[in-house]
Amino acid sequence: MHRRTILAASGLLAAPGILHAQEITQTIRLVVPNAPGGTSDILARLIAAPLAKALGQSVVVENRTGAGGNIGADYVAKSRPDGSTMLLLDVSVLATNPALFPKLPFDTQRDLAPVSMLIYAPYILAVSNALPVQDAAGLVAYAKANPGKLNAANSGTGTLSHIVALSLANAWGTEMTSVPYRGGAPALLALVSGEAGLTMAGATQSQAYVVNGQMRGIAVSGTHRLPAVPNLPTFAELGWPEPDAGTWQGLLVQGATPPALIARIERELKSVLAEPAVKARIAELGGEVRTEGAAAFRDRLAQQTESYGRIIRTNNIQVDQ
Repeated sequence: MHRRTILAASGLLAAPGILHAQEITQTIRLVVPNAPGGTSDILARLIAAPLAKALGQSVVVENRTGAGGNIGADYVAKSRPDGSTMLLLDVSVLATNPALFPKLPFDTQRDLAPVSMLIYAPYILAVSNALPVQDAAGLVAYAKANPGKLNAANSGTGTLSHIVALSLANAWGTEMTSVPYRGGAPALLALVSGEAGLTMAGATQSQAYVVNGQMRGIAVSGTHRLPAVPNLPTFAELGWPEPDAGTWQGLLVQGATPPALIARIERELKSVLAEPAVKARIAELGGEVRTEGAAAFRDRLAQQTESYGRIIRTNNIQVDQ
């Protein structure tokens, strides 16, 4: 029997259509629905070059901001289902927006296909250096003594940084004034300038500010203290709510993208994030690689959509549309 016949009969020779279904044939647009300098943007630019090498196409990072992340998400949802347009974002954006925007221009479950989770970075809760607060006990005491006077900067109304601050204030028996910005990076700059008194952001973007003394770290979410700021206790140590909060970054493509192509992108992403240089840089920034696949992504998104949606409705959080 001819070798090609043997391979075909045994299933070892892939059909041309199957091979083609796993290829991306044009420049890849890696869409980040937030401003430059945020966790999603930092991660996208970190993986762009190795991902381009792995997939055999150039990767261009595009920041398409606005409408709480919906502009960037909608762009990907309405793109061609060929894998050439990808969405990289904090998964909580997709979980909170259905409760915040009653008329989304896309259906998350139908129009976007999860590929993989990428990283988790705990939140660092930090305060302005101008605030007369040195530690967690001092922050709680200050917030209780000054209800409504502590400006809490967040990355947008209804975002996870807003929801967590609201949960903390409720647990402390006080109120804080929410000050929304268009992303975590502008919120951090507001803290540095003294425009805001408190904020929370993923360690990947906020840790450097704390280490460099531009703001004062108070506590971190997640299961353990961060090596770069070991003096900061965890939310769990303090008995605070939302101990697992943080930025869970994930990647999605257009909902009708062929499963074989999604599987290939997932494999390549896992390889890219396992590269020593990439993994070390993420750890240096305070994050950890979490390449759970599409199924785990869908489960997390469903759970967060239910839990965060409940908080948004209970507190009547609304955005200007």
